[in-house]
Order: sequence, then C-alpha cells, then structure tokens
Amino acid sequence: MKYRLYPASEGGRKVTFQHLRCDFMYAGDDPQKDGIFMIHPEFLDEHNIPIGEDVIVPLTGRASMWILSPEMRSEVHRARAAVGVRGHFMEGARKVADVEIDAIAALHEDPST
Repeated sequence: MKYRLYPASEGGRKVTFQHLRCDFMYAGDDPQKDGIFMIHPEFLDEHNIPIGEDVIVPLTGRASMWILSPEMRSEVHRARAAVGVRGHFMEGARKVADVEIDAIAALHEDPST
C-alpha cells in the first residue's frame, strides 16, 4: 500500500515510528455509519523491508497492512480491497494519512494456515 502521512501542519503527527496503531477507513465511508477497521500498517523501506523501530517513518512510502480480524477479512475486505482502492489511516475519528492499495498478497488465503 502506498501512503502519505499528513504533516503536523495538516493535522497529522509530529513524528511517527514503526508500530503505529492506527486503524483503516475506506475512502468515502462515514466512520460513524460505516465504522473503521483494525488494519495496522507495517512501514517498509525502499527495498520493501520493514523499517526499524527507532527509525522515523517518512511522510510518504509503502506499508504492508495487517488485517487483525479474520471475520472482517472474509466478510468485508475480500470484497472491498482491490488495487487502486483508496482509504485513510485513522486515529479515532481523525484522518492521519491517505493511502492507496497498490498490491494485494494473501487476502484470499486462509489465515489459519
């Protein structure tokens, strides 16, 4: 997934590190009506390797996304997630980044295997 974190001047965080525990919302959804989802990012370097915990996350880049609820994976995200779909990293009701799905890996596999 490609992301653009909002800088502090746009209401984003002053600094972000690996293991940010934000949630995900599909673009166009209403968080009060449609909800937000427990899908957490793992930020990657230019070689698609997870960055270190002590490295400041750049404002733009790529991240792997981890769906934490197996039920939501099968009931919601298999139907909604596709290359080109846009969304947001969320901290509560606050958007902190714009994202776009640019690849999908293992979404349609059984997470228990």
